[in-house]
Amino acid sequence: MPRRRIDSITPPNKAYPREELEEMVERWLQANVDAERDNDWTRHLGPMYTEDAVYGWNIGPNEEFEVRSRKDICEVALGYQMKGFEDWEYPYHDIIIDERRGTVIGFWKQMAPYKRADGTPYTVAGIGGSWFEYAGNWQWKWQRDFFDFGNAKDCFFQLAGAGVLSDVVKRKIHVQAKGTMLPGHRPIREAPSKTEKVKNALAMVKIALTGR
Repeated sequence: MPRRRIDSITPPNKAYPREELEEMVERWLQANVDAERDNDWTRHLGPMYTEDAVYGWNIGPNEEFEVRSRKDICEVALGYQMKGFEDWEYPYHDIIIDERRGTVIGFWKQMAPYKRADGTPYTVAGIGGSWFEYAGNWQWKWQRDFFDFGNAKDCFFQLAGAGVLSDVVKRKIHVQAKGTMLPGHRPIREAPSKTEKVKNALAMVKIALTGR
């Protein structure tokens, strides 16, 4: 029987006092500020997940990141995954709270600590954020991040061209380029064959050239 992913879970109808969820959000936002200040996401955010919490996000059409347990969240999601991004900022700009279901959606930006020649910062365009389910006791039961994968990829290409990617991030990209998945990553389904990839690419080229 296949495991249910975060994006297939229907949040339970679990009500919490509005005031409690608002305080949880305030604690979470402050923890994020503290984590960015100290470059220590594990220490500040780790305690805010239940022991069996699930944390994940999508990485394109056939890859997911997912870890299950506070231990793995601390070691992989907040530890390994954040290596090389110590000076990045992830400011929240809007929060939606549903106290009837005990869920929260926060919208944030991904901002690199580098600027272009014209002074504008490198920022991942599009919508980014996190969807949480509250479990009481000032902890999340699960977290599902979302962001514009195409814009994130473009931002990294720009950072590479500017020569400002950290050595840690370069090594991660090198590992992925060799076909090895990073810790916590897994395929969603069997990858298409080379023949199918070529067929799909030729079909798209034909449509681009002929409109048919």
